[in-house]
Amino acid sequence: MSRSGSFSRDAVKQALAQLRQHKLRTALTLLGMVFGVGAVIAMLSIGEGAKQEALRLIESMGLRNLLVQSRDFDQETLLEIREHSVGLSRSDVRAIRESMPSVEAVSEEKRIKTWSLFSLHASSDAQVLAVTASYFDLASLRIAAGRTITPEDNQTFAQVAVLGAQAARDLFPGMNPVGRKIKVNHLWLEVIGVLADRDLSRDEFQGVRLGGDRNRVFLPLESAYKRLRFETLESELDAIRLRLAEQADPQRSAGTVNHLLSRRHGKQNDFELVIPAALLKQQQQTQKIFTIVMSAIAGISLLVGGIGIMNIMLATVLERTREIGLLRAIGARKTDIQQQFLMESATVAGIGAFIGIFFGVLLAFAIQQFAGWPFAFSLFAIILSVSICLLTGIVFGWYPARQAADLDPIRALHAE
Repeated sequence: MSRSGSFSRDAVKQALAQLRQHKLRTALTLLGMVFGVGAVIAMLSIGEGAKQEALRLIESMGLRNLLVQSRDFDQETLLEIREHSVGLSRSDVRAIRESMPSVEAVSEEKRIKTWSLFSLHASSDAQVLAVTASYFDLASLRIAAGRTITPEDNQTFAQVAVLGAQAARDLFPGMNPVGRKIKVNHLWLEVIGVLADRDLSRDEFQGVRLGGDRNRVFLPLESAYKRLRFETLESELDAIRLRLAEQADPQRSAGTVNHLLSRRHGKQNDFELVIPAALLKQQQQTQKIFTIVMSAIAGISLLVGGIGIMNIMLATVLERTREIGLLRAIGARKTDIQQQFLMESATVAGIGAFIGIFFGVLLAFAIQQFAGWPFAFSLFAIILSVSICLLTGIVFGWYPARQAADLDPIRALHAE
């Protein structure tokens, strides 16, 4: 083995021996590094978890989608608005398609006011929604059993329904709903499919409600128009989903839709636009600020830990002055002395980083349990925090190591 390799190994052994000799002082020094590394890992893990959760929630809305929703008003306000605007309608959909070639697909939705929803086995409080066939694709919904609504179902006014996972369990407990009957108000419908369960961790994102599809019943839009009654002042549609081409700018497209519908609705503010891509960007900006602030706080802990390492190493230099003089007397170079003390400070930082990893895992888990925030560990967070910790140990250990290397050998040997 080379001399430098043997010296490095001896330096590590010497560092561990020094730590064992001053256990309390070492423990107090390690606290700053442990808390710093743990905080960095926990905060980056929370940030990564929030990022993944945001992407999952946005996927449920469709990142390339625009959602136009009809606004709710009291009866008196609605009367005034209806003098200028009939609300969202299928003619709006046609106008959007004709004027915006960047729109690849459209789905239409209409909420059904329900006073009765039951099967021969149970009842349910599920929301009933009349939709076009493209709704399931644009809403990123998957089928678990049977099939979804098709264009032919709308063309033939078919009396069929697709159930959300929760609605299926409520209406047909312990049974396969496909092929069975349910009744919506006065209309009997045959169940043709059940959606896969999509249990989102949150029921809203940036103020937009999510996850309602679990407890919904879907029927063809044309069947609803043909076989159910609606109030006079109701808008023809309650929501329109638009899927944009990949090259389309969501913000610019939203501006075009808003301008078009405002003109068609007599400039009445009776609809609102939801832009999932903008919501994701807003959430990412908020998360970025949160991560920076929390990482800065964690960095302060590492700074305190670094100061602690400098303090303990300066004390070590004073305690081992005679030892340093002896090493210089038997041929140790300044670089050897400096390397030894740097190795000791790096060892302190390394032990603190190692313990900090476990502390960070426990802290992230505790935050999830008590605050309900998701977390996801990443190799980057661990490597970053450990690297910063080791770098801090070396940087703050350099001055004491330099002090030790610059000691005069003769004076060091005569030191008390």
